[in-house]
Amino acid sequence: MQTPGVQWVLTLTAGVDHIIEDVPDGVALYNASSLHDHAVAVHVLAGLLSAARNMHVYRDHQRAGTWLRQPEQMHTLRGQKVALWGYGHIGREIEQMLHPFGAEVLTVRSRTSDEARAAIRAEADYLVLLLPDTPQTRHTVDADFLRGMKPGSWLYNIGRGALVNQDDLLDALQSGHLGGAILDVTDPEPLPEGHPLWALDNVILTPHVGSATADVEARAADYAGEFIQTLLQGRTPEGAVDTGRGY
Repeated sequence: MQTPGVQWVLTLTAGVDHIIEDVPDGVALYNASSLHDHAVAVHVLAGLLSAARNMHVYRDHQRAGTWLRQPEQMHTLRGQKVALWGYGHIGREIEQMLHPFGAEVLTVRSRTSDEARAAIRAEADYLVLLLPDTPQTRHTVDADFLRGMKPGSWLYNIGRGALVNQDDLLDALQSGHLGGAILDVTDPEPLPEGHPLWALDNVILTPHVGSATADVEARAADYAGEFIQTLLQGRTPEGAVDTGRGY
């Protein structure tokens, strides 16, 4: 790509996997994580509460016209262990939102040891994937990873679909090892018609809308304007991406 004079690129997304390979050497890349962190955190909280209160099951009963109470499958988040697998802007926002509900938040960061990661996987009631798509993270959630999760726990992927080996996830869901999965991202997207994940009662699917809001375009325009103003004032904007690490 010929980009004479270009010094920086701003993508109005949190993830950069769609653009990072096209950014020339020497050109700074910025993402817009803070534009999306609150909306994504709200989406995560909504999914966790829906799973905890069995809302997806009751919606299915509603469509069938069935009045079926299942209190034994319902709980609150009080005392539940929620693991945030990746702890940046969005993770911190989720943690703040979870505190009033009495959840115990466990965090996994890049410096977390393998032993600590295994321990967190084994004790978490919900494991929320917040990782970017990089060669190091792709398909890290495989059969071995899922076997290491607590029986009956839920996996929540709001990072990137490629983080998860979907065949292995399907096996873990159908075998009953996992209690369920909440998926805002899949691999591929859209999820193909007829894919088994569509039909599973213990899966909540949303079509990659975790950061979506009705006013996102207006917020993005404001964000871009503030970004440019920061540059014009000689200050360093937030959101600088380490292109070597992919985030």
